[in-house]
Amino acid sequence: MIDILKIVSETDNYNFHSHTQFCDGRAPMETMVNAAIGEGFRHWGFSPHSPIPIESPCNMKRDDTDAYLNEVQRLRNIYGDRINLYAGMEIDYLCPEWGPANSYFHDLQLDYRIGSVHFVPGGDDFVDVDGKPESFIKKMELYFDNDIRYVVNAYYDNLCAMIDAGGFDIVGHLDKIGYNASCFSPGIEEEAWYRSRVNEAIDLVINRNLIAELNTKAWHTASRLFPKECFLPRLTASGVPVIVSSDAHFPDRVNAGRKEGLALLNSIITSNKR
Repeated sequence: MIDILKIVSETDNYNFHSHTQFCDGRAPMETMVNAAIGEGFRHWGFSPHSPIPIESPCNMKRDDTDAYLNEVQRLRNIYGDRINLYAGMEIDYLCPEWGPANSYFHDLQLDYRIGSVHFVPGGDDFVDVDGKPESFIKKMELYFDNDIRYVVNAYYDNLCAMIDAGGFDIVGHLDKIGYNASCFSPGIEEEAWYRSRVNEAIDLVINRNLIAELNTKAWHTASRLFPKECFLPRLTASGVPVIVSSDAHFPDRVNAGRKEGLALLNSIITSNKR
């Protein structure tokens, strides 16, 4: 395991969330490494979407884990004098039987683990609620009878259960459901019950001494960070370490939104000290 907080304390030129050919990324790992070097990164972490026991076009195959880890090592051998490369994984929580706490993930030789929620139960299936808003809106009718409150609660139920179970280092895009939920039902994120669910998850993050990710993937397309700006002061004031990662799927987006995310985070931390 690597000391993420030590790395973050020494430089802003890091990123621990990226996707490549092993899941739904749009470029080979070596292409992403060259893009990261071009942007001046000193530390770069790969985090493919984990294998899951259901069909998903976005998740890596269980049979590919060895190939992934071998590719990280190959790239270290080539680029190790220019950038530090890490083998991470973004592990999906589906249910108590499958999530970061599952022994399968502990047996993998990973440098760090991100715990994230992308799926919620929909009838007899697990439904990915993390896609584009137009896809989400179609799924709302197809799987959930347009019950947005159910979907939001199911997301935060899974998030809280994942945090409680442990087995990971970084909480990925803590309130990601908020963006699609607000596209379906504008204003939902300002409702008291919704904010209560987010704060419930933050309580657990604080109590479990986890690292929270400030995910900048949607900044340039939707002017949105995850978690939303209004929740950052509570996280930082409570002593939760927050790291800024771009969740890059394309080589031209390896640094997307990170400048803005870092500036915001530093501003909030400075304000907390006054």
